[in-house]
Amino acid sequence: MRKSYFVLIGALMGAAGVFLVAPGRIHMEARANDAPASAPAATDTYRQLALFGLIFDQVRTHYVDKPDTQKLIEGAVSGMLDGLDPHSSYMNAKSFGDMQVETSGEFGGLGMEVTMQDGLVKVVSPIDDTPAARAGILANDVIVELDGTPVKGLTLQQAVEKMRGPVNTPVRLKITRKGLDKPLDVTLTRETIHVRSVTSRLEGDDVGYIRISQFNAQVGDELRKAIAKLQGDKPDKLKGYILDLRNNPGGLLDQAVSVSNAFLNRGEIVSLRGRDPDDAQRFDAKPNPGDLIKSKPLIILINGGSASASEIVAGALQDQKRATIVGTRTFGKGSVQTIIPLGSGNGALRLTTARYYTPSGRSIQARGISPDVEVLQDVPADVQGRDMTSEAKLRGHLKATGDEQTGSQAYVPPDPKDDKALHTALDLLRGIKTAAPADKAITPANPAAPGATKHD
Repeated sequence: MRKSYFVLIGALMGAAGVFLVAPGRIHMEARANDAPASAPAATDTYRQLALFGLIFDQVRTHYVDKPDTQKLIEGAVSGMLDGLDPHSSYMNAKSFGDMQVETSGEFGGLGMEVTMQDGLVKVVSPIDDTPAARAGILANDVIVELDGTPVKGLTLQQAVEKMRGPVNTPVRLKITRKGLDKPLDVTLTRETIHVRSVTSRLEGDDVGYIRISQFNAQVGDELRKAIAKLQGDKPDKLKGYILDLRNNPGGLLDQAVSVSNAFLNRGEIVSLRGRDPDDAQRFDAKPNPGDLIKSKPLIILINGGSASASEIVAGALQDQKRATIVGTRTFGKGSVQTIIPLGSGNGALRLTTARYYTPSGRSIQARGISPDVEVLQDVPADVQGRDMTSEAKLRGHLKATGDEQTGSQAYVPPDPKDDKALHTALDLLRGIKTAAPADKAITPANPAAPGATKHD
């Protein structure tokens, strides 16, 4: 029986093309064994399929230039799925492979963050303890050749694909560096690179700050390590924690559940409801390991770029009164996609199969999660209006239950000192502000309460 996968696709992935998946239990091919459709309906369906075959033959035979048959079929399939909703689509074999690499959180590569500048690949920063870092690659180095091929003319994605590959294989780079008269020729050997989706730091000496950029397969483990590092040998020294989910486009369902469970001992996290009531699922927190911060106050930062899995975490901890939510309303992607592999070389189908609901039973589809404490950033003039997007603005989106909500701010100041939401969270945790509503006041949770850039 062919496997299917539950997936919470990040709504703001765009050109990054990162598709995130997690194992699920629905086997779509089982539908073929269900009660057959009535004869008239089946006859009508076959008649329409015959029409498709007729048009396909006419195009293949008479189009002015000989068409690529595979592209014709892929285009037809894509057109069918595009007409359903913004998140259903067909992935060819290459796109499906790319998705699997990104989802795993690890790949064979060199270990540096890169960007494109003036048609050349510029190093943003090498990742610690990787081939790039050990070879002395520096931030602002410019890669001009890869294995003897000029980078000029390649897209960033094409250049990244050339740097990625099987572990233990070599890559030759020609690099220009400011201050050097001649380019550097460097040969690196690919290793397994782990994408860091969780970063953390102490704010002062009394607040732990944790940032999750996406929910790949490594996030649950990375979060546990980050919390342990912040606590050190004196976990009681911290007044509370900030979990930053801003501009996090989503990811794996099981990782959203794992992150939520890291702050809960019990209670519902999320439920999924599809067309067939028998496919409904509910995910609950488990006491082992349970709340890793031992009921310390928790603030979650969200904005208009927080989508999908991020909204599951924010919604669960808000409904369970375990966290205070600060920032602006989230994106509003409340649907679940299933990734259905179509066999070797055929790619995969990405199909919307369910809506998800927070513990209180609310659907956030095209509505989003509203913060307990709204904080608006000072947005630069050249960014204003461009950071306001939402599920409700996407053509063909699933309709909301109730009034739909349009986009909210998704801007995060690059300098933390200008970050109003972060400062509000710090003030709330330190008792300087008491802006949260009474029923959302920042108090320790009752653990016994029932229900309570590119990498290469």
